Amino acid sequence: MQFKSISKSVLFTSVFVLLQACSVQKYIPEDELLFDGYEVTVNNENDSIPIENKPQLKAALENVLLPEANGKLFGGYPGLYYYYKVQDSTPGFFNRFMYKQFGEEPIYKSDVEKYEIEELLQNRLNNRGFFYSRTASQFLDDEENKKSSVEYAVTVKEPYTMETYQIDSLPSPLSSEIKQIVSTSKLEKGMRFDLSNMKLERERIDSDLKKRGYYNFNPGFLIFEADTNQYKNKRFDLFLTLKKDVPKKAIVPYKVTKVNVYTNYDLKRDSLQLDTVQFNNKNYISEDLFFKPKHLDPFIKIEANSLYDPVASKNTARRLSTIGSYKFVNIQYKEVGEVGEDSIGKLEASIYLSPLNKRAIRAELQAVTKSNNFAGPALGLTYTNRNLFKGGEILNISASGGYEVQVSGGDQSGLTSIKLGLGTELFFPRVIFPLKINTDFFEYNIPKTKTGISLEYLSRSQLYTLLSGTATFGYVWDANRYVTHQINPISVNYTRLSNTTDQFQMILDQNTFLRRSFEQQFISGLTYSFTYNGMVDTGKTNQFYLNATFDTAGNTISLFGKEKTPDAPKTFLGTEYAQYAKADMDVRYHFNFGKDQKIATRLFAGYGYAYGNSTVLPFIKQYYSGGPYSVRAFNIRSLGPGTFDGDIDGSDTFFDQSGNIRLEANAEYRFPIFGYVKGAVFADAGNVWNSVDNPDIPNDTFSGDFINELGMGAGFGVRVDVQGFVIRLDLAAPFHDPSLPEGERFEFQLDKPVLNFAIGYPF
Repeated sequence: MQFKSISKSVLFTSVFVLLQACSVQKYIPEDELLFDGYEVTVNNENDSIPIENKPQLKAALENVLLPEANGKLFGGYPGLYYYYKVQDSTPGFFNRFMYKQFGEEPIYKSDVEKYEIEELLQNRLNNRGFFYSRTASQFLDDEENKKSSVEYAVTVKEPYTMETYQIDSLPSPLSSEIKQIVSTSKLEKGMRFDLSNMKLERERIDSDLKKRGYYNFNPGFLIFEADTNQYKNKRFDLFLTLKKDVPKKAIVPYKVTKVNVYTNYDLKRDSLQLDTVQFNNKNYISEDLFFKPKHLDPFIKIEANSLYDPVASKNTARRLSTIGSYKFVNIQYKEVGEVGEDSIGKLEASIYLSPLNKRAIRAELQAVTKSNNFAGPALGLTYTNRNLFKGGEILNISASGGYEVQVSGGDQSGLTSIKLGLGTELFFPRVIFPLKINTDFFEYNIPKTKTGISLEYLSRSQLYTLLSGTATFGYVWDANRYVTHQINPISVNYTRLSNTTDQFQMILDQNTFLRRSFEQQFISGLTYSFTYNGMVDTGKTNQFYLNATFDTAGNTISLFGKEKTPDAPKTFLGTEYAQYAKADMDVRYHFNFGKDQKIATRLFAGYGYAYGNSTVLPFIKQYYSGGPYSVRAFNIRSLGPGTFDGDIDGSDTFFDQSGNIRLEANAEYRFPIFGYVKGAVFADAGNVWNSVDNPDIPNDTFSGDFINELGMGAGFGVRVDVQGFVIRLDLAAPFHDPSLPEGERFEFQLDKPVLNFAIGYPF
């Protein structure tokens, strides 16, 4: 939602955090110096032999340097400043508040134990093969500014390198398993002694052994021994062996002998009242038939009479969680009996599935305010029925209604809008297809089949009535943690415009493209979407997101279309249908740094091409620019196409400016303010164009001069982010308006701010 300023005299204002002259020198005790950080220098005792990966070695050494100096901001110490201020007997509310948000206790020279740090540095060097290296340190005092820093000097000797990697005596059958695993090791001849690499090798061996059934094994049972006795030139042989007194059950593989699946688990339910159904060598246990075994079985990768495999357990838990019928998925293993003479242990696997409530009703009451000055209440109701046919199906039935009135807008003030909607969605957690598809192909997740039907009624007083219906059938598949495919081979939309007033008819008469876009009542085609979402790795510095969509319509039904007259568009079942192809791409990059700070960027490009039975894209398929998720300095659908200014023949009656080409770029810097409140400064640029000249709209086509036709704006925002639920307020003003004459477009229009209210981040 957007709110435009009521008066042009209201100036666009910026919020700056004014830094006080945070000088803390006068607060430092007389016998202390403020710790000002450290510097590490790494030198080679033998300059003729370079240090491999010197920057990485220096970074590893710096990780042990403690304590960290107090944080600086533009040369000052704001956190330390407010610490000292609250030590006063009457610190005041503001100082107490700022200390709570940003304050930090001082770090003095006396807090630095440099000799202990030297020992830690020596330990890190030994762990990386630089034995017998030297470390030294000294304080660098600045009495005038009452500061002190530490300089650590490290002189490294030539490191020890590995000559051979061997397996020591191991019991059978563990010995043959580890030999196979070690044959693919990354520990190679000539590698520097590195304790961290050895730990990774132990974890790799443990992981591979677990996949081979070694249920009770852990990496702590493995030890490495380095032998330098055979060499005089700093080389060593590396031996892998077992610790003493490792229990026998840890060195034998385990087989799953029984799989129990509790499809409707409740801790309070008496287990004696449960019935058991056997299917595909598994026991499905419930009080009554809650979930049909034939539909649940493909989600379970744990098989009876197979070796224990933690990957199968992880895949099973993830796949079961995606069904949407269960609240908790708990997989437990129990050892059965003693290890047999065949040196194989036995496990019983139990899968406990706790369902969500079968039925739920959600109600939403909203206060709607739109950029076209329509405002009013809206009510939405959604009924959900889970596990509808005892196969994990989810039925959603939603109904919505809203009444809006245009509270301002000149001659059109007082217009009302009534919107009613009814829709159903039915999800099947499996592939519904005429031919049988082997679900083993879908290792990560089984695709879902999605069907939907919806109706919408929109009545705008003094303008028109629009009735639309949509039906879809398709599939959603999470190929892995990052990639999602969504395809709708059947996507049908029917739109009927009726009860048009003389005023709206005049708008259609003035714009042939707009009239043609409403005449295409029937849309039938295919849609496909590919999404790569690297944003799920929240701890990464660099995050990427890509969404590419393709939409085509009218090709199949064109085979059955009929012509009323040679020059008229074809019809299907008596209705004119649309024919087009449309593709767009949304690319995002986030750079995370500091504490809860990031630079977020986005690039969007889209193109639609009408052909065959159509000369223009249907209205609902056209692109628009402006708004809280687009170029925020412009109202929704108020930007473009091209350099169009919204007037036709001197009449400002044109509405919903759109086109078949869209380009946008956004960038913003996000930072914490306090608690759940975040801030941002941003800049946006974008526009829409037509690829074919619209004779009713001047300067609307895309050209090589498109850079000078971008709408650009900048501003700042405040967001309340409570565990991912975000309420956003963004205030922006344009500084390049393509609708103005050339030479007048670059102007920061501070008197025309646009306030955007939205839920969620823009990108």
